[in-house]
Amino acid sequence: MITDMTTVPDVEGFFDESTNTISYIVKDSATEHCAIIDSVMDIDYAAGRITTQHADILIARIRERGLVLDWIIETHVHADHLSAAPYLQDELGGKIGVGAKIMVVQETFGKVFNEGTEFQRDGSQFDALFEDGDTYDVGKMTCTAIATPGHTPACMVHVMGNAAFVGDTLFMPDGGSARADFPGGDAGELYDSIQKVLALPHDMRLFMCHDYGPNGRAIAWETTVADQKAANIHVGGDATRDDFISFRTERDKKLAVPKLIIPALQVNMRAGHVPTDDDGNPVLKVPINGL
Repeated sequence: MITDMTTVPDVEGFFDESTNTISYIVKDSATEHCAIIDSVMDIDYAAGRITTQHADILIARIRERGLVLDWIIETHVHADHLSAAPYLQDELGGKIGVGAKIMVVQETFGKVFNEGTEFQRDGSQFDALFEDGDTYDVGKMTCTAIATPGHTPACMVHVMGNAAFVGDTLFMPDGGSARADFPGGDAGELYDSIQKVLALPHDMRLFMCHDYGPNGRAIAWETTVADQKAANIHVGGDATRDDFISFRTERDKKLAVPKLIIPALQVNMRAGHVPTDDDGNPVLKVPINGL
């Protein structure tokens, strides 16, 4: 159990309206070192155009504050936005880290997108592959990666002092939880992973990867373990594992496929690199009836 709540990192969130994603700059309270969590690269899918507006905001903010970037963390292989990790690394340095089960994701979607043998399925596109319980440092702050599969096999929650970045494992209490019907997802595993998050200290700050402003409320991305245990509409209160599996399974059948899933998976399973054709030109595939 993680109980060190004495380290209080400075957390700054940046909301991307086009994908409802929140990216974070997390600064060690004792040094000028920081991490970026779940960055976004802009894409106009219809036009086939990728640009860097959102990532440039993060870069400008880090330079403005005179920070040193140690880590670029992906909480999972996102299906709803493209990662800006390589671009950020080129501009600011730092290591790119993801859960070690990325290899499962690469194997699954390597087949979906009919990737050739040149596509490595060993996670080597990333600088670090985290196993459950692995630690790493941002400045003097020791951070812990917790495996939380269910939404995807490679999902991880990253605990940094009294702050935890939950990816898609949880939404705000009135948003509930993420879907579990992608290849490799599992509603029972997701429930078990959420229980690991809810076992963290009650006043642990929890930061979401997405928010959609249910019922018209303002966009928000910070809550606590106590708030989630009391009020999460999918797992709070007396909700049982069987209740959650039944609800999640039926709800997922009604959900549309994320609009950016085809480009996002191809790019994000490569640590944010866009695949190329034989001539080195960036190109994306559209598998027919493959998802």
